[in-house]
Parts: sequence; C-alpha cells; structure tokens
Amino acid sequence: MFELLKKDGRARRGILHTVHGDIQTPVFMNVGTCAAIKGGVNTMLLREIGCQVELSNTYHLHIRPGDRLIHDMGGLHKFMNWDRPILTDSGGFQVFSLSQLRRINEDGVTFASHIDGKRIFMGPEESMQIQSNLASTIAMAFDECIENPAPYDYVKKSCDRTARWLLRCKAEMARLNGLDDTINKHQMLFGINQGSTYEDLRIEHMKTIAEYDLDGYAIGGLAVGEATEEMYRIIDAVEPHMPTDKPRYLMGVGTPLNILEAVHLGVDFFDCVMPSRNARHGNLFTWEGKINIQNERYAKDPKPISESCNCPACQNYSRSYIRHLIKAKEAVGMQLAVTHNLYFYNELMQKIRDALDGGYFESFYQKYRNILGERAEN
Repeated sequence: MFELLKKDGRARRGILHTVHGDIQTPVFMNVGTCAAIKGGVNTMLLREIGCQVELSNTYHLHIRPGDRLIHDMGGLHKFMNWDRPILTDSGGFQVFSLSQLRRINEDGVTFASHIDGKRIFMGPEESMQIQSNLASTIAMAFDECIENPAPYDYVKKSCDRTARWLLRCKAEMARLNGLDDTINKHQMLFGINQGSTYEDLRIEHMKTIAEYDLDGYAIGGLAVGEATEEMYRIIDAVEPHMPTDKPRYLMGVGTPLNILEAVHLGVDFFDCVMPSRNARHGNLFTWEGKINIQNERYAKDPKPISESCNCPACQNYSRSYIRHLIKAKEAVGMQLAVTHNLYFYNELMQKIRDALDGGYFESFYQKYRNILGERAEN
C-alpha cells in the first residue's frame, strides 16, 4: 500500500495507496476536528487549496453528533462531502487532555464529557468501533498520552499497556472490517509510538510495535511542552527503528520549520491546528517569513499577504482589507486568513515533494530553514 519512491539523505518521497485515493508524501493533513476546518473553510475550498487528507477527531465526533448518526448518514466522507482520504485520531489525546476526572485501567479509560459531564468509557475496542462507524480511510490506535515530563517507571508501564492496547485495536479492526454493515472494509490502522522523552523507552516501544505489521506508524506524545530540540532528538532516535516500507507520521506538529526539519529526519505525515489557529488571530505564514496582519504597518498596505502566493485570499484582497476584517472580528477575515495559511502549508509540502523528485531537497532545506521561522521584513 505504501511505495517509497526515493530518498534524499533520510528524507523520503512516497505514495500511500488508499481506497479513497493516493496520498503523495510528505503530506500535511488539514485538521477539521469536528468534520470542519475552524474559520469557515468548506470541503470545496479545501480541494481548491490543495488539501490531500482531512483529519477529524474520534472523541469530538463521538460526543457530537454521534458516530452512529454519521454511520447512518453513510460515513464521514458522505456526511461532510469529501471524496479524498480522511484520517481519524483515536480520541486518546482528548480523553487525557480535556477530562480532569478520568480513571485508567487495563480495559481502557472512564472519563467525563467536556460537553455535559456525562461519564463515558473508551478503550481500544470502543475507539475502533467509533472509527469504523466514521468510516475514515486511516484509523489511529488508542493509546495513553503521557504528560511531559513524567516519571520513568510510569512511562515504561504506560508504553507496555499502549502496546497491549494496540494488539487489541488490530484484532478489533480486523473483526469490524469483516462485518456486512461496515462502510469502509479497507480501513487502515496506524500504531503510535510513545515513551515521553526517554530515548531507550521510545526505541524499545518502537521495536515492539514494528513487529505488529500495521499500515503505518506514528510518533505521538511530542510537541506538548518539551523544547523543540528535545522533539528533534526523539525523532532522530526513533526513526532508524521505524519500518522503511510503511509511512511515518509525526502527530500534532507543527510550524513550517518543524515540518521541514522532521522531513529531513525521515517523517512522511504531519498534522497541526497551528495554521488555522494562528490565522484566526492574524498570524500568517509566507515564503518571506511570518507576519502579523494586525500590525499597524499593514493598515494602508495595498499588497496581498504575499506577492508570491496564489491562494484565493492573496489573489483578490489586500493586507489592509484583511487586517480590517480580522480586527473587526468579521468571519470573512478569518476565512481568508485560514485559507491563506492552509494553502501555504499544502504548497510547502508540494515544494518539498518537488525538491525530493528533483534531487535538490538538501539545498531547499538549507535555504528555507533560515527563512520559515523568521519574521518577514516587508
């Protein structure tokens, strides 16, 4: 299902073949937690700005409107009118981050809904059942998300439990994919590597789950407060132990510079709420560096957000106008800003793929690692 086309150093160029179409990698997945991108970007616009994969969240869709409802509506693709791949996060991160009242044991986790406080149980089987109802292209395994830092002994026990949960996820998905009323009988399963910032635990856990022959492997539990260099250190340690014939996914990361560095270290898949969240507050990414459109210097600026950008916002509106809309809290301003940032991220991945195809990724990396994290001069 995954073709590794070529490598440039550790950076990889590939294609993941799925029932909902091919995914050209490296790829950034546009995050629509509740089956919609915050900021008013609908699926028709997602196609226009080059989105390959949309990501939605198991926990949130289970809470509202309910995974059974989505199943009865024909699955998430029909529900949101999206004919390209969808990845669903398992809900594990939300269970551990949104609910202060939770109880974990070998079976799974009992927690309180952040909407109405209702007590809910979720374990490996429940997460797979919800994701099967959603009928996503790729389902993520249910894991325990650990805060950084965490005690070594607890992290080790948690890694062992997450590995046991992963086997249960695999068995349950195999059962569900064989049922008559399952919408997507070719749903893929990605496992998640955990281990906090302990290199030995990360490597041991990766070696263990690599034996499970899954459709892909993710590195989870990073970008949650640790220093950026710590994140790179863990990726650098884990990557050599990840199967070369399966896609690698770095969860919840990150800035354009984070993505460029992680591709350089051998990662294929990315997702993050940052481009849409930042955009809603006027923080925009360009090939010349970052800008805050709310700054006074842009009040009378007739130029687009970026003169080198072909997104709908840059092709039709000025910095002055978009700044006014965002400061006035007009929904159109947020939509234009989010559209621009997501277009930039999707274009970044296309340019990375082009550089890998053309054999000049190293020079591309060296050039833009010194630009993408900086403020634009103009």
